[in-house]
Amino acid sequence: MATHELGIGLISVGWMGRLHSRAYLAARHHFPELPARPRLVVAADPDAGGRDHAVDALGYERAVSDYRDVLADPNVAAVSICAPNFLHREIALAAAAAGKPFWIEKPMGRSAAESRDIARAAADAGVVTAVGFNYRHAPAIAHARRLIRDGVLGTVTNVRVSLFADYSSDPLGARTWRFVRERAGSGVFGDLLSHGIDLAQFAVGRIDTVSALTETFIRERPLPASGAASHFSAGVAGGPTAPVENEDYAAMLARFDGGAVGVFESSRIAIGPRSEYALEVYGTRGSLRWSFQRLNELELADDRSGYRTIMAGPGFGEFARFQPGAGTSMGFDDLKTIEAALFLRSVAEGRQLAPSAADAWATAEVADAALASASSGSWVPVPAVSGPTTYDA
Repeated sequence: MATHELGIGLISVGWMGRLHSRAYLAARHHFPELPARPRLVVAADPDAGGRDHAVDALGYERAVSDYRDVLADPNVAAVSICAPNFLHREIALAAAAAGKPFWIEKPMGRSAAESRDIARAAADAGVVTAVGFNYRHAPAIAHARRLIRDGVLGTVTNVRVSLFADYSSDPLGARTWRFVRERAGSGVFGDLLSHGIDLAQFAVGRIDTVSALTETFIRERPLPASGAASHFSAGVAGGPTAPVENEDYAAMLARFDGGAVGVFESSRIAIGPRSEYALEVYGTRGSLRWSFQRLNELELADDRSGYRTIMAGPGFGEFARFQPGAGTSMGFDDLKTIEAALFLRSVAEGRQLAPSAADAWATAEVADAALASASSGSWVPVPAVSGPTTYDA
């Protein structure tokens, strides 16, 4: 297959923007047959340090302060949107209007309505998309999905999803934009459980109805020092505080279209777990378990003798692209490289292969239904979405 150059624009040169950039460069090494070879053309960031890093370290040809200059550049054929949540809708709609396929981080919108707007704009413009649901690219998850879809577990009866992290466990951690509803939207539903909802729907099927509760345990946080914006920013000791406006913790019961039931739980203030993101699927013939903290392993029980641990290896998803044999591990950045390759193929071939904006919209509808349930105390149906989802691919 002939290879052509694909100009890449980056919007926001934070941690995730830097990871996207590295993933583009790594994709051409791990997926040499890709029909599109990425060329890092221009990066946008309002911070001069970010612009310097984009050129000096990441290798972009130039850097600008306004994202509109990225979208207007005729040499840019596709863009990565790694800006904070409150800018996603504005930038994604502008990218769609400019006819630029985009790879956007999650949560795609601050609400289901924003996510719907983005997904519909992309569909109307005929541009392919990618969304940062990187955990579904773990080779062990690819193998798990195949086992589930092939009926090895029998009829799926129940699912457990947990996403526990400690990045906000310190009450002196700064009240950054992530704790402000107008800027972040929801708390752990958008930041963590969006991944868990996507994993569950990717592996098992569509979630139909939910019941949920939420809680904010650290209700006030110190305001950040100037420029502090990350999960791990410290507040000013003894300085002013402000309310936390979204949830630290969420629990959700779910019913799937196929009849299975699910239990979902997430916390950003758990002390102990660092990034304990787990999926468990139980069926009439067996079950399986996976955790991100041991992402290269899958526990499988397909008889009544208990679990056995299977190491990811060649034949599990894209594992062989990165390592020659089981026991030599892949890492987080590798999952983003797979995502970059799927996006590049989607753009080059004009078909949706990467996790799509419609997938992100579907996830947002589950989250919004859960938040409505937490407010009302009732079971809430999840609206279906339109557009090119990849859950049944």
